[in-house]
This record gives sequence, C-alpha cells and structure tokens, in this order.
Amino acid sequence: MKRRPRLVAVATATVALALIAAGPASGGDPTVSDPRVVAHFDFAAGQTAENIALEPDGSADITFANSHQVARVTKDGDTTILATLPEVPDGQTPVGGPVLLGIARAHDGTLYVTYTTGKAETGVWRIAPGGGEPEQIGFFPADAFPNGLALDEKCGTLYTADTRLGRVWSLPVTGGTPTVWATGAALEPTAEIPFGANGLKVHNGAVWVSNTARATLLRIPIGHGPDHAAGPIETRATGLTFIDDFAFTGHGDTVLAALIMDDKVELVRPDGTHKTVLTQADGLDNPTSIAVRAKTVYVNSAAFFNTEDPDPNLLLAKISKNKR
Repeated sequence: MKRRPRLVAVATATVALALIAAGPASGGDPTVSDPRVVAHFDFAAGQTAENIALEPDGSADITFANSHQVARVTKDGDTTILATLPEVPDGQTPVGGPVLLGIARAHDGTLYVTYTTGKAETGVWRIAPGGGEPEQIGFFPADAFPNGLALDEKCGTLYTADTRLGRVWSLPVTGGTPTVWATGAALEPTAEIPFGANGLKVHNGAVWVSNTARATLLRIPIGHGPDHAAGPIETRATGLTFIDDFAFTGHGDTVLAALIMDDKVELVRPDGTHKTVLTQADGLDNPTSIAVRAKTVYVNSAAFFNTEDPDPNLLLAKISKNKR
C-alpha cells in the first residue's frame, strides 16, 4: 500500500475531525460503477490534475496546478495543451509556488481559471474558445488564494472561493476588481489546517462551497435583489474529511465529493449523510475535483502527496439515473 505523508498542519488536526455516520442505504441513491482511468499525466512535468470543466462533446478541460497549464482530454484519453499561464518569478503561496486551480466554462467556449501566485498575477484569467494566450481579467490581492470557480451566466458573475482568507469573492464576467461576496467562520480555515473554502459550485439559486479544514459542505443562497447579496451560510454536510471539490449528480442536491487525503469519492445525500463510492483501489490518487455529465462521472487525481509512485490521472465512471 502506498504511504502518503501529510503536511504537518494537516496531520496534527486529523484527530479533531469526526466522520458523520453514513446512514442507511437509500433506494434514491445513484449508483457509481465501472470506474476506469482513461488518461495518466506526467507528475514530474507538473501535470497535477486540479480542476475540471466539460465540453459539449464530453471532453474535459483540466487545470494542471504545478505546470500552470490548461489541457483538453478526450473521453479516450487524448490530451492537448490549450494554454499556459505566464511564469511568475519568486511567486510564493501557502502551497509553495504559483498554482493554477479553478476552471469554469461559458456556453461560447470561453474558459476562466484562477491563478494563485502571491504576486500581482493572482486572480482570474480568461482563455478564448479553442485556446490561446491567457488574459488576466480579475485582479485580486496578492495574499488571496482564489481556488474553486463557478460562472453564473444569467447574472454575468464569477464566484471564487478563497482558501487562505476564508471568503467567497464575486467578479463581473467582464473583469475588474473583485468584491467580497460572503464571509464567516464557516468559510475560514482553522489554526490546525490553513486551507478553508475550497471547491465552489452555483446550483439551484445558491453558491455551494466546501471547507477543507472544517470537513463541511456549505450552501449560501443568492439574493433576488439587484446586488444578488449572499444569504446566511447553511451547513449541509459534515464529516467530509479533507474535502476538496465536488459536483452535483443531477438537478437535486445529491453531491459527489472528492476527499483528497483519503483517496475517496463520497456520495453526499441531501440530508447530509454520505457513503464512499470510489476509492484508491479504483485508481484514485489524491482526488481533487469531480464533474458529472448525464451518466458519466469524471474524477481528477493530482497525486500531490504520493511520494512513492504518483499517478495523476483522469478517471471516468458510470452513474445511474439520480432519483433526487
């Protein structure tokens, strides 16, 4: 079995995190089956698969955190580099150097990504349909850590979770200076684990956020007024140890969540109970993010903490029709 040393800050906090009871099996749960790795990436070249957005043909647009690249991977595993973010000399972040993290796709094929550098390049960058030279459109504070990213095209707004500062930012899709949209202890990191708000999705009139340090899944209603103000933060699930990003399985509130340190994907029911549906035995290696399209699940693995035989990859699986 692979041994995965954890960051000291993470290891000291393990005992503080309790797992929620999985709860009884439900006939309404979707079933995940037939997992298979369709693409293996080059860990030594920095191809640590971080986040994912889907193309209409089922191809996956993936951010490689350490090589600062965006790649397109077909369902057969063919990989093409679409864009590379500029190098940032002497950039420093809580995870070392600059990292390329979240990604969102507009209907016209434009891609938006979050780049965390510790310098002026920190923010949201835009990539034209088909790839090309990235352009910075969102200018964040140098100490920000924009991570999970989602686009609400109806409102023309990008939302991103700040893992270091523990907040959600909003940014017009046209770009500019971001606005702090939501704050609160539920979004913040802890003294033991310095990574708070992480994954982010817009779903059914709310922004949903994962908090790695607090092992939680949160829901923040989007107001109906012209400013679309954030409503009260609701905790929808707990005990999701080292949760990274997540995805909804359908129109309801059932979620698949990536637990990066435990090499698991959890199915989280609307009532907050959850169960494991994929593990290391299926090919997971520090899973970071998930996407769902019809009856297919996509899971990125970055292999960040695997020091013996790192295998960053893209895994696909089947998912049955979701009943809720």
